[in-house]
Amino acid sequence: MTQAPPRSPSKVNLLPQDYGSLSRGIPPARPGTLFVMGVNGGMSMAPDAAFPLLFGRNEPDVHVCVAPDDAHVSRRHGYIVREHSRWVVNNTGRLPIRLPGERLVLGGDRAELPSGFTPLFIVAPKREHLLEVRIATPAPGAGDDGLREAATHDAEVWELTETEKLVLTCLAQRYLRNDPVPQPLTWAEVAAELAELRPAESWTRKRAAHVVACVRTRFSRSVAGLMEDEIPQPVGNALNHNLITELLVTTTLVKSDLSLLEEAGEDR
Repeated sequence: MTQAPPRSPSKVNLLPQDYGSLSRGIPPARPGTLFVMGVNGGMSMAPDAAFPLLFGRNEPDVHVCVAPDDAHVSRRHGYIVREHSRWVVNNTGRLPIRLPGERLVLGGDRAELPSGFTPLFIVAPKREHLLEVRIATPAPGAGDDGLREAATHDAEVWELTETEKLVLTCLAQRYLRNDPVPQPLTWAEVAAELAELRPAESWTRKRAAHVVACVRTRFSRSVAGLMEDEIPQPVGNALNHNLITELLVTTTLVKSDLSLLEEAGEDR
């Protein structure tokens, strides 16, 4: 009996909702393979997959759903396609797409995507919606397990103490939970939640605000928009929003960090 030849890897694969952040790495993949994650899951495509990957609000009409609860985002907001050995994002919606470095891809425009991890943000009036993109790079050496390229992103992640990360995760949890119109928690809400999670640590609004203020001051040497004299009045939540955006863009905070709030509660 003739043995059937082994099946070749699929050029297109679905990524489940619980796949995790692409910033933390990807499985071994052919160089140039595209990975895209939205709120309800994502997709990977080999570099020779001959069709564009669509993303937008209306899940039945796109391959990767982003901002399903925000009518400002177009049903089909854009697509990513392979052109001349490069992946290119095309914005077909009305709202701009923000790339790292504050570069905006306006409606009707396009931009080449670099290898490695790239967070894309659709800039809506009341929030920004994250679409994670990662392009597999060649393994740096023989016997590499395909994950070493993930380490190249670590240098860009801001260093936080355990306490800072806990407070900032609490402050930014509405963003991490994909709330329709996320805002930072108030200091009273942060203090109340941390006091419940860690009653022995005497959390107050003043203490929580002081922890975050120290982080903003430290980051402000390299990041604009984190100090009050840089923001037009009224300041409102702008300082904390800008800080949270920086933490999300650099993947210093990711969805899996929400487990810190659960772990803190379990330690009681």
